[in-house]
Amino acid sequence: MTVRELAEALGLEVLTGQTNLMRPVRSGYTSDLLSDVIANIGDDAVWITIQRHVNILGVAKLKDVSAIIIPRKLGLEESFLEKARQEGIAILRGAPSAFELSALVYEHLKRG
Repeated sequence: MTVRELAEALGLEVLTGQTNLMRPVRSGYTSDLLSDVIANIGDDAVWITIQRHVNILGVAKLKDVSAIIIPRKLGLEESFLEKARQEGIAILRGAPSAFELSALVYEHLKRG
């Protein structure tokens, strides 16, 4: 499954245009603690977090994250989104909570 396919399947907004939409998604991780993500996120993962500061882009780049998903339609500054585009990181956003998004991502990945 690609980032684009996952976004379409879950009805997520794509906030960074075409950035990274063809990347594969093979796993997911939900955490708001940056050191936890660095230590535990898997390969080709989407990262679900409520964090919305520029430091998450550094972690996403370091761990080669497929996309970041922001829950609860939380707001993001345009400067953050521009930096994400520059770094090649897809930012998605959805209405469900982080808990609900985690379950939805898991179910879609499990089905293939």
